[in-house]
Amino acid sequence: AVSEEASFSSQLPQHGGLTTNKMKAADPLSLSGSSEVKRLMSLYFALCTKRPSLLRLVFDIYGQAPKIVKQTIQEFLHLVPILTGASGPPSPELLHIISDPPSGSEDLLRLVLELLMKNPPSPNLIATVIHLYETKLKDATILIPMLSSLSKQEVLPIFPRLVDLPLDKFQKALDPILQGSAHSGPALTPTEALVALHDIVPEKERIALKKASCYLVLFQIMDACSACFEQRMVFTEQVLTKALSQMVERNPLPLLLMRTVIQAIDAYPTLVDFVMEILSKLVVKQLWKTPKLWVGFMKCVSQTQPHSFRVLLQLPPPQLENALNKYPHLRGSLAAYASQPKVRASLSRSILSVLGLSVEHLQRSRAPSHLNAQDTSSSVQGATLT
Repeated sequence: AVSEEASFSSQLPQHGGLTTNKMKAADPLSLSGSSEVKRLMSLYFALCTKRPSLLRLVFDIYGQAPKIVKQTIQEFLHLVPILTGASGPPSPELLHIISDPPSGSEDLLRLVLELLMKNPPSPNLIATVIHLYETKLKDATILIPMLSSLSKQEVLPIFPRLVDLPLDKFQKALDPILQGSAHSGPALTPTEALVALHDIVPEKERIALKKASCYLVLFQIMDACSACFEQRMVFTEQVLTKALSQMVERNPLPLLLMRTVIQAIDAYPTLVDFVMEILSKLVVKQLWKTPKLWVGFMKCVSQTQPHSFRVLLQLPPPQLENALNKYPHLRGSLAAYASQPKVRASLSRSILSVLGLSVEHLQRSRAPSHLNAQDTSSSVQGATLT
């Protein structure tokens, strides 16, 4: 093995001087063609197979390397056994490089991790990448290659960081979480992923992510939820039913709960009866004490009338009055519904009063017309007497 390595080393200077001492100083212009670059790279990667510590130099030069060199490095990566897992778990030398990659080598690191993750990753490799993310490379995209191999307990703590990614990268991250790998099941079910999105606390993450406003975090969660709704084959009617059933039991209630309820009924109108059950539970939980949820609740009952009439009549009088003032078009049809004998018999006097159906209201509504008739008669009589 030593003589073979010496043979490779002796050839390298003849092709541009790319030994471990001279590779950084090589003039990119001297690499006149792709065939020359490929020949040099094949020789160097052959040496790396024998001595993994030499890979450090590849990472060192990658950031400043010309495009043709970068392309060739990427092309040859899958031929290096220590990078594909063909030679077993990553060597200590490779783990050391991953734990402290040179500046500018982040793209190369992602490619290497994608290769390594095609086989079941060792606990040491997972721990190294997570430590790198937590301490040095605060870019959650570095975690994407390994997401299919993580457990639920490992994914949930980093889930808010994945939501902070641009939407296309979040979608790229979500797929392996939901699909898992050939060696392990999915980290999260679609139901668990949707609930995890709603469990993110914007104010807490605003501080952790150093955002200027919690609304920025909230908008990212909203975009992520909308992306989930677009995957109708994954986030099915059954998934939404399970997720909403869990969310309505949360304390405090998720801030985006009502937005998701409205999205669910828009996507799956057949969920209307289930949604009415959710709204009834929210009345019991007095959701009007959370103004943002109350606004969404009123919008939902407006959109789902007449199905929502039963829910509206469960509200306390002040909240019912507030809802009818916000959506006055509901008043007439709700009063007509409440006038049905069986429905009316179940309602309190205060609710009937809000709807204008109490005995007192009805008497007052008749009184003016009766008095006006008397006044008119009196006026006519007075006119005759004069």
